[in-house]
Amino acid sequence: MTPEKLVEELKQACPRGLKSVVLYGSAAAGDHSGKQSDYNVLVVTKDLGIDTLNALSKAASAWSKAGNPAPMLFTEERLAQATDVFPIELLDIRECHKVLHGADLVAGLEIDTKNLRLEIEHELRGQLIRLRQSYLLTQGKPKAVAELMTQSLSTFLVLFRASLRLFEDQVPQKKFSALEKLATHLEFDGTVFQIVQDLKKGTQKAKDVAVGELFNTYLKTIECVIDAVDTYIHKGD
Repeated sequence: MTPEKLVEELKQACPRGLKSVVLYGSAAAGDHSGKQSDYNVLVVTKDLGIDTLNALSKAASAWSKAGNPAPMLFTEERLAQATDVFPIELLDIRECHKVLHGADLVAGLEIDTKNLRLEIEHELRGQLIRLRQSYLLTQGKPKAVAELMTQSLSTFLVLFRASLRLFEDQVPQKKFSALEKLATHLEFDGTVFQIVQDLKKGTQKAKDVAVGELFNTYLKTIECVIDAVDTYIHKGD
């Protein structure tokens, strides 16, 4: 299902209450990797009561079955109220998005960044905890470990891009460009992330890689970035 097809189904499901549909993420940034990437959409409706949710559920279910995250739902009022607690996500969306339907309700968002550093640290540490938990369940099997890395890569790259905001006001839209810039501020070797990206794209096969060693490097490099960001945050405090 294409984003345009989703919009048509949402319009039919909620003809009076649908205010805006916005494409964001890698597809909007020109960083989309075909079948290896999903589409992210933000949907703003007049209300989000049970009737509206039921009306949208069929289209959302088909969208999810096509391999995409379920739409992120807001009312216009709730979207404005969320800017202080979701600065990472909403800064990214505000800076790079494509309006598929209705009004552009994100371009004018006033985003409070006082909680940005806290959210970055919270998300990085939380994702690292989940990465280790998930590794336990793979029992070290190479294919499962490779999948764990490729599935977690995008999330870490988004958070690394957010971390770059601690050092620069303007950050590149493409995640690997942001990673390269972050490496000029923090001392780490980003090569491991490119190898994982090659695994994700299929240009490199897991059987041709020492997956256990790669995961160890992946883990240590993420820890290195987190420690450097943590040092910066507390130095700033």
